[in-house]
Amino acid sequence: MARHLITSAIPYINGIKHLGNLVGSQLPADLFARYCRARGHEVLFLCATDEHGTPAELAAARAGKPVAEYCAEMHGVQAEIARGFRLSFDHFGRSSSPQNHRLTQHFARRLHEQGLIREVSETQMYSPTDGRFLPDRYIEGTCPNCGFESARGDQCDNCTKQLDPVDLVNPRSVISGATDLEMRETRHLYLCQSQMKDELEAWIDSKTDWPLLTTSIAKKWLNDGDGLQDRGITRDLDWGIPVQFDGAPWQGMEGKVFYVWFDAPIEYIACAQEWAEAGKGADWERWWRTDKGASDVRYTQFMGKDNVPFHTLGFPATILGAREHWKLVDYIKSFNYLNYDGGQFSTSRGRGVFMDDALEILPADYWRWWLLSHAPESSDSEFTWENFQASVNKDLADVLGNFVSRVTKFCRAKFGAAVPEGGSHGAAEEALIAALGARIRAYEGHMEAMEVRKSAAELRAIWVLGNEYLQEAAPWSTFKTDPARAAMQIRLALNLIRLYAVLSSPFIPDAASAMLGAMRTQGDGWPEDVAAALEVLKPGHAFDVPEVLFSKITDEAREDWQARFAGVRG
Repeated sequence: MARHLITSAIPYINGIKHLGNLVGSQLPADLFARYCRARGHEVLFLCATDEHGTPAELAAARAGKPVAEYCAEMHGVQAEIARGFRLSFDHFGRSSSPQNHRLTQHFARRLHEQGLIREVSETQMYSPTDGRFLPDRYIEGTCPNCGFESARGDQCDNCTKQLDPVDLVNPRSVISGATDLEMRETRHLYLCQSQMKDELEAWIDSKTDWPLLTTSIAKKWLNDGDGLQDRGITRDLDWGIPVQFDGAPWQGMEGKVFYVWFDAPIEYIACAQEWAEAGKGADWERWWRTDKGASDVRYTQFMGKDNVPFHTLGFPATILGAREHWKLVDYIKSFNYLNYDGGQFSTSRGRGVFMDDALEILPADYWRWWLLSHAPESSDSEFTWENFQASVNKDLADVLGNFVSRVTKFCRAKFGAAVPEGGSHGAAEEALIAALGARIRAYEGHMEAMEVRKSAAELRAIWVLGNEYLQEAAPWSTFKTDPARAAMQIRLALNLIRLYAVLSSPFIPDAASAMLGAMRTQGDGWPEDVAAALEVLKPGHAFDVPEVLFSKITDEAREDWQARFAGVRG
């Protein structure tokens, strides 16, 4: 049994997330966590809401609520939606937690003691119209690198280039739209990443199994232009973790807070503390401290490509620079973007299908299957309603759902609602078992490598094997001349339903649960031995004919949804 620590990039608190956010981190992380549990491994799967910084302040202002109240409310909303999508977090925390406050301040102190934090007097954009300094996300403008007209002051969403507000062309205040911005002097703390360039580069070079997307982005940031730059870790904001040492203000930093991208990754560790202190588990340090038992933990992070620089450079610099026994990530699974109907999904701009809307029109498994089977791994992918309809109808309804329906209804009609006895395996059954064994081993290999699309394709191929066997065996015809052989064929098919439920549970947990419920059995035990797995349901074992697992999406429904989600969400 292995031990797997799994974290998903923590979503901003500023509203409900869209399907692109879901498939870029939380959903594939859940897939892997469910698979690891199914194989008998010990898993701690953590996520949280990212509650600091300008996104929280701006969203709260738009909602007309105090920022703390807004964050508490939206954490509840996001947690409920996560449950709706069956995301199996062991804990869904909050970056505004007391645990993260303490830990962020602890890391800042340790980095300062190691000579890795310096004070910088700098000029920063100030808006006379708004009467305040404008931190990076309070400023938008045109990206000097790619020309994207809605780049933010810290990063361009289009080309992922790291920016400073002064880099933007035609900058404007997000608060008021004012363009009469001016530079004024202020002081901030900087993390001296440049001092750690060689150490970080050696660490990244050692990760020879990482996806090319992950390492290419990390090395681009390491070596572009003047190389890895020191990064400001404080901001002039009201909401956030105060810049303090042991509860006392950091001299000269009064009224400032830590930058959200400094404290947010630290929440991964704080989240484990929250998990333990909530009574959900014990001894969080055995997951995060290599001197307390975490050396044998395999730590995997899931994220979109825009988050990669902070998790390959900024957060590791914090962990390494503290010179304590903290667990570093072993593998970073990164994703490209999922686009929507010829453009980009966007939370801030309300474009695309959002998670609450998705659950309103269809159950979670429909979305889970399409998103995972079309995960943007090697390149950006695109959601279209036509493709979604075709995938649901062909894969879920025709291949899997139809198999379950045909088998259970035929058995009930000809043999009754119990597994029939009689007959023995022949060449066709032995060939099926061999083919299933090869496919399942391939499926395991793809899942362990976190190759999401290949895993989905292999799972579908496993479903297809059952359909092909059923079509060739034709128990409805065999029954007329050899009822005993037909009984064996249908008994095998009923066991296939249970096998499919076990294998499919990481992808479509609700449907898997429904299949197991219909077979009146448990999903315990991964099918290490396929032949044995197809003998679990013995003759006489009662079953139920389930409701339709997956309803087909009609052209009328698709057209309605296309029209409904064609514009911008209000």
